[in-house]
Parts: sequence; C-alpha cells; structure tokens
Amino acid sequence: MPQPFQPPVRAPYAENPALSKGRQHPEPDSRTRTPFARDRDRIIHATAFRRLKEKTQVFVAHEGDHYRTRLTHSLEVAQIARSLATAMGLDSDLAETVALAHDLGHPPFGHAGEDALDDAMRPWGGFDHNVQTFRVVVKLEHRYPDFEGLNLTWETLEGVIKHNGPVTDKLGRPSWSAVRAFDKSYDLKLGTWASAEAQVAAIADDIAYNNHDVDDGLQAGLFRLDELYDVPLIGPILQAVRAERPDLDDRLTRLEAVRRMIGAMVDDVMGETLRRAHEGRVETAEDVRNLGHALVAFSPDMHEDLARLRAFLMERMYRYWKVNRTRSQARRIIAEMFSLFMSEPEVLPSEWYALSQNRDEAGRARIVCDYIAGMTDRYAIEEHRKLFQLETWT
Repeated sequence: MPQPFQPPVRAPYAENPALSKGRQHPEPDSRTRTPFARDRDRIIHATAFRRLKEKTQVFVAHEGDHYRTRLTHSLEVAQIARSLATAMGLDSDLAETVALAHDLGHPPFGHAGEDALDDAMRPWGGFDHNVQTFRVVVKLEHRYPDFEGLNLTWETLEGVIKHNGPVTDKLGRPSWSAVRAFDKSYDLKLGTWASAEAQVAAIADDIAYNNHDVDDGLQAGLFRLDELYDVPLIGPILQAVRAERPDLDDRLTRLEAVRRMIGAMVDDVMGETLRRAHEGRVETAEDVRNLGHALVAFSPDMHEDLARLRAFLMERMYRYWKVNRTRSQARRIIAEMFSLFMSEPEVLPSEWYALSQNRDEAGRARIVCDYIAGMTDRYAIEEHRKLFQLETWT
C-alpha cells in the first residue's frame, strides 16, 4: 500500500519569505500572510487576471465552454506548480504566485493576437507578452493610491520576467525597453537564473499545456485515441490504460491517460532536478541563480518524447484549418482596430483617449496597444463589430 504523503524537509535552496528582498515601495508586513502569499492574492484580485477567463488558449474562448482559456490554464499551471514545489521542499506560495501571473500580458486570441500586435507595433518597439505581463504588474494595474502596479516582492518580479532563464540577451530588443528602464532603478539581476520556485512555475506551464492540449484536441475531435498510440509518452500510457481497464469508454480513458501523463512528467522533473542539484552542489537559493543552467528541468529522454508529441500536436491541432481560420480572423480584427485607433484616436473610450493625448506617435501607439492587449476575445470581437459593421448602429 502507498504511504500517505509526508511533506519533505525544506530544501536548502528554497526561497525563504522571511528573507525576501522586499518591495520597490516599502510596506508594512501582513500579519496573516507571508510576502509571497500576499503577492499571490494581489494577482488573483487583479483586473488582468479576471480577464483571462475569456482569452484564447488554443480555441477562441467563445467556441466552447469546455476548452481551456488562459484563466483555466493559469489555474491548472498554479496547481501543478504548487504541488510540485511542495513535493520538492520549495516555497509553494512563490511557485504558485509566479504561475498565476505568467500569462497576465497575453492579448486576445492567443499567439495569433500576439503576432498581430507585434506586427502593428513594429515601428514603435513591437510587442512581447512576457514584457506586457511585467508591465501589467509594475505599471498598468491601478489598485493602490501610493504606487502604480501591484508592488510585488523582488522574488516574484524576478520570477515573472525570467522564469524561463536569464534575459540579458533580450534587453537590446525595442519591445523590452520597459524592462530595461525598470531594471535601472530596481535591479532584478537579469543575467542570472530565477529561483527554483520560478523555474517550477515555468515547467508546470509546459506540463499543463502539453497534457491539456492533448485533452482539448481529443475532445474537439481533431484526432482519435488510437491515433496517439505511436506517439511517445502518451501512446504507451494510453495502451496501458486500455489493457488495464478495457471497460472504460473513450472519455474516461482519455482523462485517465492525461492524469497519468501529468504524473509521469512530474516524476521526471523531480528526479532530474535532484540529480542536477547534487551534481551542481546546489546548497542555497543564490546557488540556483548562479548555476549556469536550469536547475528544474526534464530529463533528456523526456525532452525527446515531448518534442515528438509537440510535432504531432503541431500537425494535427495547431495547424488544423479551422484553428488557422480563427487565427486569420483574429489577426484581421486586431490589425484593423489598431490602424483605426491610431488614425482616429477620438474613437477610443474616453479614458483611453485621455491617456493618448499630448503624446508623440510612439506613446499613442503604446496606449492603443495596451487597450487592445487588455481585451478579452469576446470584447475584441464586439468592439470590432461596433467599429466596422454598420448593422450594429440599429
């Protein structure tokens, strides 16, 4: 019989909230929460977080109630990150916080929306959803009287901007100018790796979307269970479920296989991370930052399996003609709205029009970009209809 879960001893390289580097704008400590738990709560209450409920993951949010949106995806990433951090003896609040925040800057319509905004903003620095996420938490959220943004801890900000690794190679890009400017006044050590907790959030994102894109693709009928039998990782798991439980219908077989695949990926990460920690003699949180490569990672074999799974999904799901059609529509919606708002800023909602006044062209473009990036899929579709379709006048 499996033994009940026992939380492991705290890892020596875990972040300690009592030793946090603090906030850009000093605030009294909370009597009821650690600094990282307080950051998590600020993100959950943010307007940008609520908007994720109707932003595309793969399928446009209005196409079906059961497909993942950015909000449900973020919650699933946070759950995996918190569980994984707990099992590894890390600070689960910090891992969960970075996971919840990681997609706040995504525009409507997923990567199609990001590409369209990047194209529209190319003369003025471009658009990057990671930078936009950073701008959301340090500037665009207005919830407090004494500062812009959410005034998150140093460790959370570090995790938000570099959970995928050092970013100094990106600072020369015009789209990263906001990060470059912020870092001059509040050094986030952009040339090092982030905490183990932030790395857990990043790999939890990979675990979540690989598994849940399989789930959504099957549910949408883009491929069948038997077509996955020869795909690494998911194929052997599906065959094992079929062999052990031939009584299950396709739906329960799918769900059981996805659960097992998540478990297999989590086990792989834990084993590889412990190996790297031992090999690199990682004993402190600063050792994690200065290791020279990721501490939290998949094994080489898992990397290879996931690459082949992603290739299958690319062919059968991400490039499916109906998905391509909605992406094409999304790009046109964003391009046309951006062009109109730039040429006729007076048609912007009054508060956004006021922000665009007395600015040069680059400043006005960034305001227009922020307005569009904050839209949900549904709001963008409706706003475009009101602006370009005459029948909406009635």
